[in-house]
Amino acid sequence: MRYEFRITGRVSEPVAHAFPELREFPAARQTLFFGTVTDEAHLYGLLGRFRDLGLHVEEMRRLPD
Repeated sequence: MRYEFRITGRVSEPVAHAFPELREFPAARQTLFFGTVTDEAHLYGLLGRFRDLGLHVEEMRRLPD
């Protein structure tokens, strides 16, 4: 399953490296992360990592395969 995560603000390079399984793209007032999520546990793990790093997930959506 592929997902997109829209994060509030610009994420620094060191913080973006905390998500090696995702590709990061800067956007206007946001940072987008895209990547494959293997299962529900992986999804919740990513969300927990975003939270633990103080990042606000504005939107999360599943992308077509």
